[in-house]
Amino acid sequence: MLELKNISFEVQEESEQREIIHNLDLTIEDHEFVVITGPNGGGKSTLAKLIAGIKTPTEGQIFFDGQDITGKSITERANMGISFAFQQPVRFKGIQVLDLLRLAAHDDKLSVADACVYLSEVGLCARDYINREVNASLSGGELKRIEIATVLARASRLSVFDEPEAGIDLWSFQNLIQVFERMREKTKGSIVIISHQERILNIADRIVVIADGRITKTGRKEEILPEILGTASAVGSCEAYRRDK
Repeated sequence: MLELKNISFEVQEESEQREIIHNLDLTIEDHEFVVITGPNGGGKSTLAKLIAGIKTPTEGQIFFDGQDITGKSITERANMGISFAFQQPVRFKGIQVLDLLRLAAHDDKLSVADACVYLSEVGLCARDYINREVNASLSGGELKRIEIATVLARASRLSVFDEPEAGIDLWSFQNLIQVFERMREKTKGSIVIISHQERILNIADRIVVIADGRITKTGRKEEILPEILGTASAVGSCEAYRRDK
């Protein structure tokens, strides 16, 4: 279980401090599929990076299975079972897909057969990709799916995806939805996705809406999704929050 307690995050802008996240509390239960949404600039991606250890909160604590991980690095958190997938997957010139999967699995003897299972799980024909180099010859959609295959190879206990739909075409996006649906059914860990996309919101167990660095709504998708459908990036939730202020 992941717990964020009274988390705040500030950045220095010119001569003043700007608060991106404000006194935020959030719990992600074991085996839960959570989608975080909200208006642009509301703090969603920053929150994902705080969970992964890319950024450190200005105030508050982060706990993973009861252990305080606030000061732990992204590498330490990865070793504990927390994975993070960037909006734009990293290309690795000179590294083949098989090598990348072996690195992810911490097993330099991972068999080709086992590596192919991970690729098949994300809808890639293993024989066409297992020896491909992870470079610019791969499309955005292919890179996204290979990155998700590495998450599966890690057997992550918490997987965080920051706007996985960014930079991919419609065909790749449709395949991506199918991959997340399979992950939702088969994964033993928790999944957190930052997204605006209705189809991703629709496969969540719970939706969290963030605006101005605060959680404005949280609940089962059956409760939250009807409220934000037809709005641009959950603007309605943001406006409701501002009226309440």
